[in-house]
Amino acid sequence: MWLFVFFDLPTETRRERKTATDFRKTLLKNGFEMFQFSIYIRFCNNREQADNQSLRIKQALPNKGHIAVMRITDKQFGMIELFH
Repeated sequence: MWLFVFFDLPTETRRERKTATDFRKTLLKNGFEMFQFSIYIRFCNNREQADNQSLRIKQALPNKGHIAVMRITDKQFGMIELFH
């Protein structure tokens, strides 16, 4: 199962930029990889691991902004079309 984390965080002030950077660092520390600038992904072996990762994300939520987590199967992930 793949976890996608989508986020749109404010970055107008120095404090907001630091908060956004800290959130991205938390994702990286927890094994996520950047898919696009505000989309990070991570493979989880099972539902329990995905639940634990979702909980970690929830604990790291900034006060402002929008964050969403989406789970998809490995088969669904394999159907993603990437264009360069």
